[in-house]
Amino acid sequence: MGRFWSWGLIAFALMLGGCSKSVEPPPSTEELAEAPASQEKGGDAIQVSVPQIAYTYHYSFRLPADAIVRAQDRHLAMCDRLGPARCRVLAMGRASGDDGGASGSMTLAVEAGIARNFGTALGQAVASAGGRQGDASIEAEDLSKRIVDTEARVRARQALADRLMALLQTRNGPVADLVAAEKAVAEVQEEIDAARSWLAEARGRVAMSTIEIGYAPDDAGFWSPLRRSVGNVAGFFGESLGLLVTLVATILPWVLAAGGLIFAARWLRRRFRRDEAHD
Repeated sequence: MGRFWSWGLIAFALMLGGCSKSVEPPPSTEELAEAPASQEKGGDAIQVSVPQIAYTYHYSFRLPADAIVRAQDRHLAMCDRLGPARCRVLAMGRASGDDGGASGSMTLAVEAGIARNFGTALGQAVASAGGRQGDASIEAEDLSKRIVDTEARVRARQALADRLMALLQTRNGPVADLVAAEKAVAEVQEEIDAARSWLAEARGRVAMSTIEIGYAPDDAGFWSPLRRSVGNVAGFFGESLGLLVTLVATILPWVLAAGGLIFAARWLRRRFRRDEAHD
């Protein structure tokens, strides 16, 4: 009888608990769109896996030859104003052409959240210097799966290393087993260090986008064909003069040698005739 009353009270409590809950209609699409992404009514936050993508931006700018250095310096100053935590110079180069022109390149690491806007600002700076944007492209590499797989591998290898360290601390078992465990710990730790190093590099690539910039002289304009023609004529003249110098340097020793032989032969002939005359 007591067991019957116990089961009856449990069933009654469950019935009351079920009746006390009010039935609510499911939220509409508008309500879901307006709700914060990190909150859900009546439950915990939904963990959303954000794609881990490393972006590389390529920009090519064309400017007057005398404005390339100024534009490059201005871009460098823009990066410096952001600070090393948001923008860093990875590489920079400048070159002077035979016709007095210039060209350059620059590679920057820019915070991923502002990289695209920063690229727009680079184009605006070039436009204000009288230049224009040439080619532009974006490369994206999704590192999400590799990062997740590497993190899981690090956790698994770390657990193995912990078990091996526990075995070494107990010092139970044959000496050969302990030596093998020490070797295994070293190998596992090496794998863990390499995986963590790759993770740090991959996360850095995701956090900081790469911006590659190229600067080239602008060929547009009335005087550009004339400058190219003058440069070509000067190049042809220089090549011809160089070829002539090479030819002279190649033939001159043989000419001198031949002249010396001819002079020696004439001198010997005159001396031979003189000796005959005295006889």
